[in-house]
Amino acid sequence: QVQLVESGGGLVQPGGSLRLSCAASGSISTIYAMGWYRQAPGKQRELVATVTSGGHTNYGDSVQGRFTMSREKDTVYLEMNNLKPEDTATYYCAADQNWYELVSGTRVDYWGAGTLVSVSS
Repeated sequence: QVQLVESGGGLVQPGGSLRLSCAASGSISTIYAMGWYRQAPGKQRELVATVTSGGHTNYGDSVQGRFTMSREKDTVYLEMNNLKPEDTATYYCAADQNWYELVSGTRVDYWGAGTLVSVSS
């Protein structure tokens, strides 16, 4: 089993920045890829970014160029810059042994509880 704990959410003004963290514990040697999803009220869950154990990253089109995901030991980070009101959502950390399962969104092995990001003036 793997436990994921997110932190770093909060309220920020448009154009501002936030950094989310996700600390993994447990059987972390089984994890190949980690990622961030987000879900806004009334909307479908959206894949934001992923990173593999080799450091390869992928980003959703809506955050490309503004968000940066990184991985350091057992923690992954999501650096969010130039935040927009449409970035408001609950952000969830996810982890899986298989990258394809991670990006499927429906067969993910592990989920965190989520952290709320609100972008508003």
